[in-house]
Amino acid sequence: MLLPKGGVSWKSAKSSLPPTRAIWLFITRTRFLVFVALIGTILLLWRGIRTSANDLQSFYCWGPSKPPMEMSLNEHQAWHAHLQTPVIFNHHAPIKVNSSSIEHVNLNKLTTTPQAVQNEERILILTPLKDAAPYLSKYFELVAELTYPHHLIDLAFLVGDSKDDTLGVLAMELDRIQKRPDKIPFNSAMVVEKDFGFKLSQNVEDRHGFEAQGPRRKAMGKARNFLLSAALKPEHSWVYWRDVDIVDSPSKILEDLVSHDRDIIVPNIWFHRYENGVDIEGRFDYNSWVESDKGRRLAASLDKDVVLAEGYSQYDTGRTYMCRLGDWRNDPREEMELDGIGGVSILVKADVHRAGINFPSYAFENQAETEGFAKMAKRAGYEVIGLPNYVVWHIDTDEKGGNA
Repeated sequence: MLLPKGGVSWKSAKSSLPPTRAIWLFITRTRFLVFVALIGTILLLWRGIRTSANDLQSFYCWGPSKPPMEMSLNEHQAWHAHLQTPVIFNHHAPIKVNSSSIEHVNLNKLTTTPQAVQNEERILILTPLKDAAPYLSKYFELVAELTYPHHLIDLAFLVGDSKDDTLGVLAMELDRIQKRPDKIPFNSAMVVEKDFGFKLSQNVEDRHGFEAQGPRRKAMGKARNFLLSAALKPEHSWVYWRDVDIVDSPSKILEDLVSHDRDIIVPNIWFHRYENGVDIEGRFDYNSWVESDKGRRLAASLDKDVVLAEGYSQYDTGRTYMCRLGDWRNDPREEMELDGIGGVSILVKADVHRAGINFPSYAFENQAETEGFAKMAKRAGYEVIGLPNYVVWHIDTDEKGGNA
């Protein structure tokens, strides 16, 4: 084909193209459209097959060249040395409990340390009462002087089988002290009423006569346990048992006893008696003692339901009494291990009570109430400690007989 003499121009090229109408008719023909659709489908299928083949090839190439059953131990370890499957655990996903009837108590955070004040450890003071109206004024006078922060102290009382106005006097004293505007009021106070049908009077002859000791100690054990179960709360670190008829005690007694960091600890209990102007320092609490071989032989000879009444001639135990030892003028931090304790003043780590160590209202190893409590605690492996030179002064009961 010969080119025009002047070269190729748009006009000459346009004249050689088919008409636009002819092109449009060709494109819109059914055969052409089917051809284009067929070519497109083939291309799409080919692309999909190629992608799948690549995926299969990748899957096939992931993994060792041998099946696991044919791999040696070294090959197995070599292959898996670089393969650590990521596992994500979330042990801290919170569980939200919105029911107001469900309470959570975490006793793991509770502490009992010698630094109780600094750690703001709560103390529960428990006092069982029976015909105690004459003693309550002095009781609250001494309790109000305690230097342990009162906002960390809870008071609880059990009034039972009283014939006098113990409940009324107690209510007035508590109302008076809790209404004070200074730092004397305590964190809380609880009054528990429970009668046990124990009708023994409070005069000395009845209370401290030998025949009354077994029933009296059993009834007292029951009263202490009822009070403990009603008043002990999860926030309490210490429990301080304090009798109502104490006439003098150090204002720092709680800090002093806590500082020993013992499971159970008691001070020595004496009394003052004035005769002809002379101050006689009498020994009061014969229930804090160290066991003797003679006492063990005596207990072994008794029926298991007999409660030994300490300090009476009917039962000669040969025990060593803490009240006959020590002197308040000597080192007050001196300790001695005890097998039995009295109930005038006892500091207990609250977890000892929570562990089930209470005051037997029955004969436990031939002892009941506080002495049975000490026996039970020692059986469970807890410390029972006395302070022979740390003296708390009890009211003089002016006993004519009974205690040795």
